[in-house]
Amino acid sequence: MHPVIRLSSAFLVLSLLPPGVGAAWQVISAEPGKRVEIDRASIRKDETGKSVAQGRIVLEKPIVDPKTSSSYRIVEAVNRYDCASRSYSTLKRSYFKDEGDLLREEEVKVQIEMPVRTGMLDDKLLREVCRPKPGPDAATAASKVADKVNQAAGELRKANEALVQKEVKRANLQTPNVDKAEAEPRSSPAAKPTAAAAMPARVHSARPAAPRPGETSPAIAHAHGHWAYEGEGGPDNWGKLKPEYATCATGKRQSPIDIRDGFRVDLEPIQFVYRPSQFRVVDNGHTVQVEVSGSSISLLGRSYDLTQFHFHRPSEERVNGKAFDMVAHLVHRAEDGRIAVVAVLLEKGLENPVIQSVWNNLPLEKNEYVTPPELSIDVSQLLPQDHSYYTYMGSLTTPPCSEGVLWLVLRQPQQISPEQLAIFSRLYRNNARPVQPNFARMIKESR
Repeated sequence: MHPVIRLSSAFLVLSLLPPGVGAAWQVISAEPGKRVEIDRASIRKDETGKSVAQGRIVLEKPIVDPKTSSSYRIVEAVNRYDCASRSYSTLKRSYFKDEGDLLREEEVKVQIEMPVRTGMLDDKLLREVCRPKPGPDAATAASKVADKVNQAAGELRKANEALVQKEVKRANLQTPNVDKAEAEPRSSPAAKPTAAAAMPARVHSARPAAPRPGETSPAIAHAHGHWAYEGEGGPDNWGKLKPEYATCATGKRQSPIDIRDGFRVDLEPIQFVYRPSQFRVVDNGHTVQVEVSGSSISLLGRSYDLTQFHFHRPSEERVNGKAFDMVAHLVHRAEDGRIAVVAVLLEKGLENPVIQSVWNNLPLEKNEYVTPPELSIDVSQLLPQDHSYYTYMGSLTTPPCSEGVLWLVLRQPQQISPEQLAIFSRLYRNNARPVQPNFARMIKESR
Protein backbone atom coordinates (compact mmCIF):
# COMPACT_ATOMS: atom_id res chain seq x y z
CA MET A 1 0.00 0.00 0.00
CA HIS A 2 3.26 5.05 -0.92
CA PRO A 3 5.15 8.50 -0.60
CA VAL A 4 3.78 7.94 2.92
CA ILE A 5 5.40 4.78 4.30
CA ARG A 6 3.54 1.56 3.77
CA LEU A 7 1.62 0.87 6.95
CA SER A 8 1.14 -2.86 7.26
CA SER A 9 -1.43 -3.96 9.79
CA ALA A 10 1.56 -4.95 11.91
CA PHE A 11 2.28 -1.25 12.41
CA LEU A 12 -1.30 -0.13 12.91
CA VAL A 13 -2.22 -0.72 16.51
CA LEU A 14 -4.44 1.26 18.81
CA SER A 15 -4.50 3.27 21.97
CA LEU A 16 -7.22 5.55 23.23
CA LEU A 17 -4.59 7.39 25.28
CA PRO A 18 -2.74 10.38 23.81
CA PRO A 19 -0.03 9.06 21.46
CA GLY A 20 2.96 7.61 23.27
CA VAL A 21 1.82 8.61 26.77
CA GLY A 22 3.08 6.14 29.37
CA ALA A 23 3.96 3.52 26.76
CA ALA A 24 6.56 0.85 27.54
CA TRP A 25 7.72 -0.14 24.09
CA GLN A 26 8.95 -3.66 23.37
CA VAL A 27 10.36 -4.78 20.03
CA ILE A 28 8.22 -7.24 18.03
CA SER A 29 10.29 -7.27 14.86
CA ALA A 30 13.47 -5.62 13.63
CA GLU A 31 14.90 -5.46 10.14
CA PRO A 32 17.26 -3.09 8.31
CA GLY A 33 15.90 0.45 8.42
CA LYS A 34 12.98 -0.08 10.79
CA ARG A 35 11.65 -1.83 13.86
CA VAL A 36 8.14 -2.56 15.11
CA GLU A 37 7.26 -2.13 18.78
CA ILE A 38 4.25 -2.76 20.99
CA ASP A 39 3.19 -1.65 24.45
CA ARG A 40 1.93 -4.93 25.88
CA ALA A 41 0.42 -3.17 28.90
CA SER A 42 -2.01 -1.38 26.58
CA ILE A 43 -3.63 -4.58 25.27
CA ARG A 44 -7.27 -4.73 26.30
CA LYS A 45 -10.76 -5.71 25.16
CA ASP A 46 -13.18 -3.12 23.82
CA GLU A 47 -16.95 -3.12 24.23
CA THR A 48 -17.39 -5.49 21.27
CA GLY A 49 -14.98 -8.07 22.72
CA LYS A 50 -12.27 -7.30 20.17
CA SER A 51 -8.67 -6.65 21.17
CA VAL A 52 -6.91 -3.28 20.92
CA ALA A 53 -3.34 -2.28 21.68
CA GLN A 54 -0.79 0.51 21.17
CA GLY A 55 2.12 0.01 18.82
CA ARG A 56 4.42 1.85 16.46
CA ILE A 57 7.03 1.62 13.71
CA VAL A 58 10.34 3.42 14.20
CA LEU A 59 12.30 4.26 11.04
CA GLU A 60 16.05 4.60 10.89
CA LYS A 61 15.78 7.51 8.47
CA PRO A 62 12.95 10.09 8.35
CA ILE A 63 10.71 10.34 5.29
CA VAL A 64 8.73 13.29 3.93
CA ASP A 65 5.04 13.60 4.75
CA PRO A 66 3.27 14.83 1.57
CA LYS A 67 0.49 16.43 3.62
CA THR A 68 2.74 18.74 5.63
CA SER A 69 6.02 18.68 3.65
CA SER A 70 7.74 17.93 6.98
CA SER A 71 9.52 14.68 7.83
CA TYR A 72 8.53 11.99 10.28
CA ARG A 73 10.38 9.02 11.71
CA ILE A 74 7.84 7.34 14.00
CA VAL A 75 4.32 6.19 13.20
CA GLU A 76 1.90 5.17 15.93
CA ALA A 77 -1.49 3.89 14.92
CA VAL A 78 -4.74 2.41 16.03
CA ASN A 79 -5.86 -1.13 15.20
CA ARG A 80 -8.79 -3.16 16.44
CA TYR A 81 -8.25 -6.93 16.12
CA ASP A 82 -10.83 -9.67 15.86
CA CYS A 83 -8.83 -12.57 17.28
CA ALA A 84 -11.45 -15.17 16.31
CA SER A 85 -11.60 -14.19 12.64
CA ARG A 86 -7.91 -13.15 12.37
CA SER A 87 -8.80 -9.76 10.92
CA TYR A 88 -8.19 -6.11 11.80
CA SER A 89 -9.50 -2.61 11.13
CA THR A 90 -7.53 0.62 11.42
CA LEU A 91 -8.94 3.46 13.51
CA LYS A 92 -6.23 6.09 13.94
CA ARG A 93 -2.66 7.03 12.98
CA SER A 94 -0.19 9.48 14.53
CA TYR A 95 3.02 10.72 12.89
CA PHE A 96 6.02 11.93 14.94
CA LYS A 97 9.04 13.91 13.77
CA ASP A 98 10.97 12.19 16.53
CA GLU A 99 10.36 10.75 19.97
CA GLY A 100 7.56 12.79 21.59
CA ASP A 101 7.48 15.39 18.79
CA LEU A 102 4.01 14.99 17.21
CA LEU A 103 3.63 16.09 13.59
CA ARG A 104 -0.02 15.26 12.97
CA GLU A 105 -2.83 12.80 13.73
CA GLU A 106 -5.63 11.41 11.60
CA GLU A 107 -8.80 9.47 12.26
CA VAL A 108 -9.71 6.68 9.82
CA LYS A 109 -13.30 7.41 8.82
CA VAL A 110 -13.92 4.25 6.77
CA GLN A 111 -12.85 1.15 8.70
CA ILE A 112 -12.44 -1.94 6.54
CA GLU A 113 -11.92 -5.41 7.97
CA MET A 114 -8.77 -6.94 6.47
CA PRO A 115 -7.53 -10.52 6.91
CA VAL A 116 -4.28 -11.27 8.74
CA ARG A 117 -2.21 -13.68 6.66
CA THR A 118 -0.29 -16.51 8.28
CA GLY A 119 3.46 -16.15 8.45
CA MET A 120 3.54 -12.40 7.80
CA LEU A 121 4.48 -9.63 10.21
CA ASP A 122 0.76 -9.05 10.82
CA ASP A 123 0.56 -12.59 12.18
CA LYS A 124 3.33 -11.94 14.72
CA LEU A 125 1.51 -8.90 16.07
CA LEU A 126 -1.81 -10.74 16.13
CA ARG A 127 -0.23 -13.42 18.31
CA GLU A 128 0.98 -10.76 20.75
CA VAL A 129 -2.35 -8.94 20.90
CA CYS A 130 -4.51 -12.07 21.11
CA ARG A 131 -2.28 -14.14 23.41
CA PRO A 132 -4.23 -15.13 26.57
CA LYS A 133 -3.01 -13.32 29.67
CA PRO A 134 -1.67 -15.53 32.49
CA GLY A 135 -3.84 -16.00 35.54
CA PRO A 136 -6.99 -17.80 36.75
CA ASP A 137 -9.00 -16.78 33.68
CA ALA A 138 -6.43 -18.24 31.33
CA ALA A 139 -6.24 -21.44 33.37
CA THR A 140 -10.03 -21.75 33.37
CA ALA A 141 -10.14 -21.16 29.62
CA ALA A 142 -7.42 -23.75 29.05
CA SER A 143 -9.30 -26.24 31.24
CA LYS A 144 -12.49 -25.70 29.24
CA VAL A 145 -10.60 -26.19 25.98
CA ALA A 146 -9.03 -29.39 27.33
CA ASP A 147 -12.47 -30.70 28.36
CA LYS A 148 -13.83 -29.99 24.90
CA VAL A 149 -10.86 -31.70 23.29
CA ASN A 150 -11.27 -34.77 25.50
CA GLN A 151 -14.99 -34.88 24.80
CA ALA A 152 -14.41 -34.57 21.06
CA ALA A 153 -11.73 -37.26 21.21
CA GLY A 154 -14.12 -39.61 23.02
CA GLU A 155 -16.87 -39.00 20.48
CA LEU A 156 -14.43 -39.53 17.63
CA ARG A 157 -13.20 -42.78 19.20
CA LYS A 158 -16.78 -44.05 19.54
CA ALA A 159 -17.56 -43.10 15.96
CA ASN A 160 -14.45 -44.90 14.73
CA GLU A 161 -15.34 -48.01 16.72
CA ALA A 162 -18.84 -47.97 15.26
CA LEU A 163 -17.44 -47.66 11.74
CA VAL A 164 -14.99 -50.48 12.40
CA GLN A 165 -17.78 -52.76 13.58
CA LYS A 166 -19.84 -51.85 10.55
CA GLU A 167 -16.97 -52.70 8.23
CA VAL A 168 -16.28 -55.93 10.13
CA LYS A 169 -19.87 -57.02 9.69
CA ARG A 170 -19.78 -56.08 6.04
CA ALA A 171 -16.64 -58.15 5.59
CA ASN A 172 -18.42 -61.16 7.15
CA LEU A 173 -15.93 -61.46 10.01
CA GLN A 174 -16.57 -62.39 13.65
CA THR A 175 -15.39 -60.32 16.61
CA PRO A 176 -16.24 -60.56 20.32
CA ASN A 177 -18.31 -57.36 20.05
CA VAL A 178 -20.47 -58.56 17.16
CA ASP A 179 -23.82 -60.03 18.15
CA LYS A 180 -23.82 -63.61 16.80
CA ALA A 181 -27.50 -63.31 15.96
CA GLU A 182 -26.61 -60.55 13.54
CA ALA A 183 -23.55 -62.29 12.08
CA GLU A 184 -23.99 -63.93 8.74
CA PRO A 185 -23.18 -67.67 8.42
CA ARG A 186 -19.68 -68.43 7.30
CA SER A 187 -19.27 -69.47 3.70
CA SER A 188 -18.04 -72.96 2.94
CA PRO A 189 -14.36 -73.51 2.11
CA ALA A 190 -15.31 -74.10 -1.52
CA ALA A 191 -17.13 -70.85 -1.84
CA LYS A 192 -15.31 -67.87 -3.36
CA PRO A 193 -14.76 -64.99 -0.95
CA THR A 194 -16.92 -61.97 -1.54
CA ALA A 195 -15.33 -58.70 -2.63
CA ALA A 196 -16.03 -57.24 0.80
CA ALA A 197 -14.39 -60.20 2.56
CA ALA A 198 -11.34 -59.95 0.33
CA MET A 199 -10.74 -56.31 1.31
CA PRO A 200 -9.37 -55.22 4.68
CA ALA A 201 -11.73 -53.11 6.74
CA ARG A 202 -10.86 -49.41 6.48
CA VAL A 203 -12.51 -46.79 8.58
CA HIS A 204 -11.95 -44.09 5.96
CA SER A 205 -13.79 -46.10 3.29
CA ALA A 206 -17.13 -45.36 4.92
CA ARG A 207 -18.75 -42.25 3.44
CA PRO A 208 -20.49 -39.77 5.74
CA ALA A 209 -24.18 -39.27 5.23
CA ALA A 210 -25.14 -36.45 2.87
CA PRO A 211 -26.07 -33.23 4.70
CA ARG A 212 -29.70 -32.23 4.92
CA PRO A 213 -30.78 -29.13 2.98
CA GLY A 214 -29.35 -26.02 4.65
CA GLU A 215 -26.75 -27.94 6.65
CA THR A 216 -22.99 -27.68 6.20
CA SER A 217 -21.34 -30.94 5.16
CA PRO A 218 -18.92 -32.55 7.67
CA ALA A 219 -16.09 -32.16 5.15
CA ILE A 220 -16.70 -28.42 4.93
CA ALA A 221 -16.90 -28.11 8.69
CA HIS A 222 -13.63 -30.04 8.93
CA ALA A 223 -11.95 -27.33 6.86
CA HIS A 224 -11.99 -25.09 9.99
CA GLY A 225 -12.03 -21.96 7.85
CA HIS A 226 -9.01 -22.86 5.73
CA TRP A 227 -10.07 -21.53 2.34
CA ALA A 228 -8.70 -22.74 -0.97
CA TYR A 229 -9.47 -22.58 -4.67
CA GLU A 230 -10.50 -26.22 -5.03
CA GLY A 231 -12.21 -28.91 -2.97
CA GLU A 232 -14.39 -28.46 0.10
CA GLY A 233 -12.62 -25.21 1.01
CA GLY A 234 -13.17 -23.82 -2.50
CA PRO A 235 -14.96 -20.61 -3.56
CA ASP A 236 -18.45 -22.13 -3.54
CA ASN A 237 -18.07 -22.83 0.18
CA TRP A 238 -16.12 -19.76 1.36
CA GLY A 239 -19.23 -18.23 2.90
CA LYS A 240 -19.78 -21.39 5.00
CA LEU A 241 -16.26 -21.74 6.39
CA LYS A 242 -16.50 -18.95 8.98
CA PRO A 243 -19.23 -16.50 10.00
CA GLU A 244 -16.94 -13.60 9.08
CA TYR A 245 -16.70 -14.98 5.53
CA ALA A 246 -20.48 -14.75 5.04
CA THR A 247 -20.12 -11.76 2.71
CA CYS A 248 -18.43 -14.09 0.20
CA ALA A 249 -21.86 -15.72 -0.28
CA THR A 250 -24.30 -12.92 0.52
CA GLY A 251 -22.57 -9.78 -0.78
CA LYS A 252 -24.09 -7.86 -3.68
CA ARG A 253 -20.85 -6.17 -4.82
CA GLN A 254 -18.49 -9.13 -5.10
CA SER A 255 -15.44 -9.43 -7.35
CA PRO A 256 -14.37 -10.47 -9.89
CA ILE A 257 -17.02 -9.89 -12.56
CA ASP A 258 -17.38 -10.24 -16.29
CA ILE A 259 -16.83 -6.66 -17.46
CA ARG A 260 -19.29 -5.84 -20.20
CA ASP A 261 -21.89 -3.24 -21.21
CA GLY A 262 -20.03 -0.39 -19.52
CA PHE A 263 -20.72 3.31 -20.02
CA ARG A 264 -18.06 4.82 -22.30
CA VAL A 265 -17.25 8.19 -20.76
CA ASP A 266 -14.32 10.58 -20.28
CA LEU A 267 -12.78 9.02 -17.19
CA GLU A 268 -10.22 10.93 -15.18
CA PRO A 269 -6.74 9.53 -15.97
CA ILE A 270 -5.10 7.51 -13.20
CA GLN A 271 -2.04 9.41 -12.01
CA PHE A 272 0.65 6.76 -11.50
CA VAL A 273 3.57 7.81 -9.30
CA TYR A 274 5.58 4.60 -9.37
CA ARG A 275 9.22 4.65 -8.29
CA PRO A 276 11.88 1.91 -8.12
CA SER A 277 12.09 0.49 -4.61
CA GLN A 278 13.36 -2.43 -2.62
CA PHE A 279 10.99 -5.37 -2.48
CA ARG A 280 10.37 -8.68 -0.80
CA VAL A 281 8.67 -11.77 -2.17
CA VAL A 282 6.53 -14.35 -0.36
CA ASP A 283 4.58 -17.40 -1.49
CA ASN A 284 1.72 -17.18 1.02
CA GLY A 285 0.04 -20.43 0.04
CA HIS A 286 -2.53 -18.72 -2.19
CA THR A 287 -0.34 -16.72 -4.58
CA VAL A 288 3.06 -15.12 -5.07
CA GLN A 289 2.99 -11.68 -3.44
CA VAL A 290 5.49 -8.83 -3.71
CA GLU A 291 5.63 -6.08 -1.09
CA VAL A 292 6.92 -2.67 -2.19
CA SER A 293 6.97 0.93 -0.97
CA GLY A 294 7.37 4.47 -2.27
CA SER A 295 4.76 4.31 -5.07
CA SER A 296 1.20 5.57 -5.29
CA ILE A 297 -1.72 6.48 -7.54
CA SER A 298 -4.05 9.48 -7.42
CA LEU A 299 -7.65 9.49 -8.59
CA LEU A 300 -10.78 11.54 -7.78
CA GLY A 301 -8.91 13.71 -5.30
CA ARG A 302 -7.60 10.79 -3.25
CA SER A 303 -4.11 9.32 -3.06
CA TYR A 304 -3.56 5.58 -2.60
CA ASP A 305 -0.22 4.02 -1.60
CA LEU A 306 0.90 0.87 -3.40
CA THR A 307 1.45 -1.83 -0.76
CA GLN A 308 1.82 -5.04 -2.72
CA PHE A 309 1.03 -6.83 -5.96
CA HIS A 310 0.24 -10.49 -6.58
CA PHE A 311 -0.84 -12.85 -9.35
CA HIS A 312 -3.78 -15.04 -10.36
CA ARG A 313 -3.98 -17.74 -13.00
CA PRO A 314 -6.07 -17.46 -15.12
CA SER A 315 -7.19 -13.85 -14.86
CA GLU A 316 -10.00 -13.53 -12.34
CA GLU A 317 -11.80 -10.79 -14.25
CA ARG A 318 -13.20 -11.35 -17.71
CA VAL A 319 -13.77 -8.75 -20.39
CA ASN A 320 -16.82 -9.42 -22.55
CA GLY A 321 -16.55 -13.07 -21.53
CA LYS A 322 -12.85 -13.39 -22.33
CA ALA A 323 -10.36 -14.59 -19.71
CA PHE A 324 -6.62 -13.92 -19.99
CA ASP A 325 -3.65 -16.16 -19.17
CA MET A 326 -2.92 -14.35 -15.88
CA VAL A 327 -3.52 -11.07 -14.09
CA ALA A 328 -1.46 -8.95 -11.71
CA HIS A 329 -3.42 -7.17 -8.96
CA LEU A 330 -1.70 -4.04 -7.63
CA VAL A 331 -3.23 -3.28 -4.23
CA HIS A 332 -3.32 0.34 -3.02
CA ARG A 333 -4.58 1.81 0.25
CA ALA A 334 -5.59 5.38 1.06
CA GLU A 335 -4.98 7.01 4.42
CA ASP A 336 -8.68 6.60 5.30
CA GLY A 337 -8.38 2.84 4.74
CA ARG A 338 -10.09 2.68 1.36
CA ILE A 339 -8.66 0.20 -1.12
CA ALA A 340 -8.09 0.57 -4.86
CA VAL A 341 -6.86 -2.34 -6.97
CA VAL A 342 -5.29 -1.83 -10.40
CA ALA A 343 -5.60 -5.00 -12.48
CA VAL A 344 -3.04 -5.61 -15.26
CA LEU A 345 -4.17 -8.38 -17.60
CA LEU A 346 -1.39 -10.68 -18.82
CA GLU A 347 -1.24 -12.68 -22.06
CA LYS A 348 1.45 -14.84 -23.68
CA GLY A 349 4.12 -12.93 -25.55
CA LEU A 350 7.48 -11.41 -24.66
CA GLU A 351 9.28 -11.78 -21.35
CA ASN A 352 8.24 -9.27 -18.68
CA PRO A 353 11.24 -7.82 -16.78
CA VAL A 354 9.32 -7.11 -13.56
CA ILE A 355 7.89 -10.61 -13.42
CA GLN A 356 11.29 -12.10 -14.15
CA SER A 357 12.77 -10.17 -11.21
CA VAL A 358 10.08 -11.68 -8.99
CA TRP A 359 10.57 -15.20 -10.34
CA ASN A 360 14.35 -14.89 -9.82
CA ASN A 361 13.69 -14.33 -6.12
CA LEU A 362 10.97 -16.89 -5.41
CA PRO A 363 11.33 -18.26 -1.87
CA LEU A 364 12.14 -21.95 -1.45
CA GLU A 365 9.50 -22.36 1.27
CA LYS A 366 5.95 -21.06 1.61
CA ASN A 367 5.47 -18.12 3.99
CA GLU A 368 9.21 -17.38 3.89
CA TYR A 369 10.34 -13.97 2.65
CA VAL A 370 13.10 -13.20 0.19
CA THR A 371 14.41 -9.62 0.34
CA PRO A 372 17.08 -9.22 -2.36
CA PRO A 373 19.92 -7.04 -0.99
CA GLU A 374 20.78 -3.93 -2.99
CA LEU A 375 18.20 -4.82 -5.64
CA SER A 376 15.20 -2.68 -6.59
CA ILE A 377 12.12 -3.27 -8.70
CA ASP A 378 10.37 -0.76 -10.98
CA VAL A 379 6.67 -1.58 -10.89
CA SER A 380 5.97 1.00 -13.60
CA GLN A 381 7.42 -1.52 -16.09
CA LEU A 382 4.49 -3.78 -15.27
CA LEU A 383 2.03 -1.23 -16.66
CA PRO A 384 0.96 -1.16 -20.34
CA GLN A 385 1.59 1.95 -22.41
CA ASP A 386 -2.13 2.72 -22.60
CA HIS A 387 -3.59 3.53 -19.17
CA SER A 388 -7.27 3.62 -20.22
CA TYR A 389 -9.38 1.48 -17.94
CA TYR A 390 -12.65 -0.05 -16.78
CA THR A 391 -13.86 0.81 -13.28
CA TYR A 392 -16.51 -0.48 -10.90
CA MET A 393 -17.08 -0.99 -7.16
CA GLY A 394 -16.42 -4.50 -5.91
CA SER A 395 -14.72 -6.50 -3.19
CA LEU A 396 -11.60 -8.37 -2.22
CA THR A 397 -11.45 -11.57 -4.26
CA THR A 398 -10.34 -13.65 -1.25
CA PRO A 399 -11.98 -14.18 2.15
CA PRO A 400 -13.39 -12.27 3.94
CA CYS A 401 -14.47 -10.74 0.59
CA SER A 402 -14.85 -7.24 2.10
CA GLU A 403 -16.75 -4.87 -0.17
CA GLY A 404 -16.16 -1.20 -0.96
CA VAL A 405 -13.06 -1.83 -3.12
CA LEU A 406 -12.48 0.45 -6.13
CA TRP A 407 -11.45 -1.66 -9.13
CA LEU A 408 -9.41 -0.18 -12.00
CA VAL A 409 -8.89 -2.76 -14.75
CA LEU A 410 -6.47 -1.56 -17.43
CA ARG A 411 -7.81 -2.29 -20.90
CA GLN A 412 -4.50 -3.00 -22.65
CA PRO A 413 -2.95 -6.34 -21.63
CA GLN A 414 0.74 -6.73 -20.85
CA GLN A 415 2.83 -9.65 -22.05
CA ILE A 416 4.33 -12.56 -20.15
CA SER A 417 6.56 -15.17 -21.75
CA PRO A 418 5.43 -18.83 -22.02
CA GLU A 419 8.34 -19.79 -19.76
CA GLN A 420 7.31 -17.25 -17.09
CA LEU A 421 3.73 -18.48 -17.31
CA ALA A 422 4.87 -22.10 -16.95
CA ILE A 423 6.81 -21.28 -13.77
CA PHE A 424 3.74 -19.82 -12.07
CA SER A 425 1.60 -22.69 -13.37
CA ARG A 426 3.81 -25.16 -11.52
CA LEU A 427 3.13 -23.28 -8.30
CA TYR A 428 -0.57 -22.53 -8.87
CA ARG A 429 -2.50 -24.38 -11.53
CA ASN A 430 -5.63 -22.38 -10.70
CA ASN A 431 -5.88 -19.64 -8.08
CA ALA A 432 -8.70 -17.56 -9.55
CA ARG A 433 -12.07 -16.96 -7.95
CA PRO A 434 -14.92 -17.49 -10.47
CA VAL A 435 -16.77 -14.41 -11.72
CA GLN A 436 -19.56 -13.18 -9.45
CA PRO A 437 -23.04 -11.84 -10.25
CA ASN A 438 -23.08 -8.27 -11.47
CA PHE A 439 -26.32 -7.24 -9.72
CA ALA A 440 -26.73 -4.35 -12.18
CA ARG A 441 -23.64 -2.52 -10.95
CA MET A 442 -22.49 0.49 -12.92
CA ILE A 443 -19.36 -0.12 -15.00
CA LYS A 444 -17.52 2.77 -16.63
CA GLU A 445 -15.02 2.54 -19.46
CA SER A 446 -12.53 5.08 -20.82
CA ARG A 447 -13.77 6.53 -24.07
